[in-house]
Amino acid sequence: MKEGVIAMYPKVFLASVLTVGILSGCQTAPPPPGSIPEINALGGGVGGMGQGGMGQMGAGQGQAGVGGNGQYGNGAGGLNPNGLGGAGQGGYGQGGYGNGGMAGQGNSPYSPADLNNPGSILAQRIIYFDYDQARIRAEYLPVLEAHASLLAAYPNLKIRLEGHADERGSREYNVALSERRGYSVRDYMAARGLKNQQAEIVGYGEEVPASLGHGEKSWSENRRVEIIYVGE
Repeated sequence: MKEGVIAMYPKVFLASVLTVGILSGCQTAPPPPGSIPEINALGGGVGGMGQGGMGQMGAGQGQAGVGGNGQYGNGAGGLNPNGLGGAGQGGYGQGGYGNGGMAGQGNSPYSPADLNNPGSILAQRIIYFDYDQARIRAEYLPVLEAHASLLAAYPNLKIRLEGHADERGSREYNVALSERRGYSVRDYMAARGLKNQQAEIVGYGEEVPASLGHGEKSWSENRRVEIIYVGE
């Protein structure tokens, strides 16, 4: 019976066979196991971005894990030992916040090298005072601010503030006055970043004069605080 139908409608049967064949050819066989790339959690993508894909702050060589070996700086770290971003050396890229994460050093325009530069404000180490006064004169405020900035940025630096007085007055009074001058200098710098433990205060009174005369010129030179960097 089926053969008779086919014989009666040969063109219809041939068209049906061709249609089925075409539809079958449009189906894609499922890929073999393992052929679908794994999504490596930002591994070769965001974590990688090629070598230095984001400039000096680039992510580096992304492999696998969470971000491959990508980093912001020269270290690994981040979300896992091989992870995305990390502090490493320099924090954020080369020269970002100092080598090895010494962040404070980037906050001052001065460095210890400026202490030996005659043209630097840090070369000024003597603060002079009016007669019988421990108040800091306005002309020396920028000097103290510069030293405070350096000391705040380099907490390993230490200073000794040596206070002095002229020869007038009793020995005991002059020792106390010279100490007050030292504390006045320290307190001003402490309000601008100096740590108290960075500064030692010594009051010499009239015992160590800068000038040996007995007139106003010599006396004005002896009323002073000297900033001495320990170990310099």
